[in-house]
Amino acid sequence: MEIPDVQASAPAIHLSLSRVGVTNVEKVMRIGPRGDERLYHARLDCFVELGPNRKEGHVSRFTEVFNDVIGSVVLGPGGFKAEEIARRIAAEVRERQDARRATVTIAARYPEHTPAPASGIATQEIYTLLGTAVVSERGARRIVGVAAQGMTASPHAQRAVATHARERLAADGFSDEQITGIFAAVPVATHDQRGLGTLQLGLPESCDTDVDAAELLAIVEDSMSSEIYELMKRSDEVEVVEKAARRPRLAEDCVREAIRGTLERYGDLGDDAFVAARQENLETVQQHCVLAEGFGRFGELRRDGTRRTTLREWLSAA
Repeated sequence: MEIPDVQASAPAIHLSLSRVGVTNVEKVMRIGPRGDERLYHARLDCFVELGPNRKEGHVSRFTEVFNDVIGSVVLGPGGFKAEEIARRIAAEVRERQDARRATVTIAARYPEHTPAPASGIATQEIYTLLGTAVVSERGARRIVGVAAQGMTASPHAQRAVATHARERLAADGFSDEQITGIFAAVPVATHDQRGLGTLQLGLPESCDTDVDAAELLAIVEDSMSSEIYELMKRSDEVEVVEKAARRPRLAEDCVREAIRGTLERYGDLGDDAFVAARQENLETVQQHCVLAEGFGRFGELRRDGTRRTTLREWLSAA
């Protein structure tokens, strides 16, 4: 008996769908420049734009493409970055699904061995590498990004603590000059948060710039009050705490710093390049979290326009 092909049948309601696909597909893949590839544990999301005459996406074809591309490219000779792998998968999925547009996102966790700031002891830190690509008949757009943890110190609490300290020192007979010298030598206490910073850089179709994820990682970590380390000696803890206290920053400050750092580092990119920064702080004196985001095309951010292109809008323009 011949089994009817439901996927090939027409839908009862002729209406196109913006995204149809699969999420949270786990794969091990080789990522990195040729000669310096590493194995990553990655999660993939893949979507196509479904036309009004297509009942559903062919789910089996998504997984077939993942296996084919990862087998032939990623586990082969190597030399590909996450956003390039996403572009290859998206191009293949679009062709096999006969879709107008395909989008692939890769989130890969990877370790880096970093020396602690004072003792120099080696510590393994875990970061997330992000790669996104959208492919249509007009071309492809790529997003490369990173996510990292850090530490932020509250400027509000620090200012309140400093005010009370000045009043007590003045009451004890210290002069304004002496008080200023004390604050210059001794960091003022405040409460700290562990934060997660995310930075994504979008490259338009005509851009062939090769972005090093390590440079984005440096921008993200520097946007916060201080880096954090999984393994530290006491001297390292002092270094981290004092650095954070001397650079108090809100979540909003972190986002602005990350965008500023990106525009400065990649200033040669055109106005159509895209940047998105996100900072989430796990508050310590409240039970909620604080979130701040900033995004837009380079041209919009340079002009500080009020109308900002979102990440989805920028990708959809491909």
